[in-house]
Parts: sequence; C-alpha cells; structure tokens
Amino acid sequence: MALCYCVTSKLLVALPAWLSSEFVYISYNFLPLLFLSVLVGDVTMSIYVGNLAFSATQDQITEVFAEYGSVSRVSLPTDRETGRPRGFAFVEMENEAEEDAAIEALDGAEWMGRDLKVNKARPRESRGGGGGGGGGWNNRR
Repeated sequence: MALCYCVTSKLLVALPAWLSSEFVYISYNFLPLLFLSVLVGDVTMSIYVGNLAFSATQDQITEVFAEYGSVSRVSLPTDRETGRPRGFAFVEMENEAEEDAAIEALDGAEWMGRDLKVNKARPRESRGGGGGGGGGWNNRR
C-alpha cells in the first residue's frame, strides 16, 4: 500500500496515499488521533469500487463485501458542492486473502443495475501545478 507522510508537531504520521487527500483540512492537533491505527501498525487493505449506483449506501456496500471477509471501513466520497455520492467507494478489509476473494468475485458483477469495477486501490496520481494561461484584456501584441 502506498503511503504518504505528514509531519504534525513533532510526530511523523504515515497515511495511505488515497486517504490523505480526503483529510486536507484537519487541524494538526487532531490528525495524530485520527490515524492512531496507522501508528500502531494496523494495516488494512484497500479496494476501489467503481461504477456504483448513486443510491448505494455505506451499509449496502459493507453488506456485499462482508460475504468475502471482515470489512473494517467503507469510504463513499461525495461531491464537495452538491453533497451527492460520486459513484465510487473505497473498501478496507482485514487481510489480503479476503481482499483478493472480493475482487475476484465482484469485478464485473452486476449490482443495483450496474456492472461494478472492483480492483486494488492505487495511490492518487499527482495532478501537477496549474497551467494558468494567457488571458487578460491587453494580451495582443
């Protein structure tokens, strides 16, 4: 699992790369408490679940993945502006064997009228700096 590192006061915290981007606005004092499980070595696997129905809930996703093992967490990202689900989720399971079984069984499976895309989560790719560009009313030469 790819990790990124955050320095908080005098503490170095390792975070799963896909998770760290979701908590950009957390205060420095709260961050070590939130990720205490990472510090004590509680490493969980992460699965990307795409093409979800927008009506799918965390409980429903947990129920589906629980057939293949212990689900420790389901993250269902929402759009910042509308608050609506974005059509994908991340599922954390307790061990790699359970993760592999869920991926094998559910990738391509039809659920709630849609064909699921299920695979191991990859680290979020850097989008790079903004390009900016031209603009301005007096830019003609």
